[in-house]
Amino acid sequence: MSTPMEQPSLPPPAVSVGVAASDWREAIRSAGDALEEDGTTAPGYADRMVAMVDDRGPYIVIAPGVALAHARPGDDVLRTGWSVVTLAQPVVFGHPHHDPVSVVVGFAATEPDAHVTGVARIANLFNDEALASSLAQAASPDAVRALLS
Repeated sequence: MSTPMEQPSLPPPAVSVGVAASDWREAIRSAGDALEEDGTTAPGYADRMVAMVDDRGPYIVIAPGVALAHARPGDDVLRTGWSVVTLAQPVVFGHPHHDPVSVVVGFAATEPDAHVTGVARIANLFNDEALASSLAQAASPDAVRALLS
């Protein structure tokens, strides 16, 4: 089973640049839509990602300007994968230190172990604080892929 960081690149439908979102729910749904368009998830997964934040708060805002939207493995996860969405304008998630968010990473995993490992690996990418800023300013999906390769 591949993990997100083992993939050579993100498939075209999994990356969207300059997406308009009026609030954090739309921002998460954009990342979920990218996962669905890519064939990673079935309809409904984006709603589960939103519900996680409704239930647990903005814990998914993992670094300044970055949210890692995800939900537990379920029947609506067809394969493990990830998406990256940059926002035209940052949105507030309600995090006390890392708002506003300009980059939303969506993640879905078929198995609990892959979920934990994938979330950790993606989060570790953003130990480099410059990455979030560079992604937010990326002018194209190819630029996003280059930054993450």
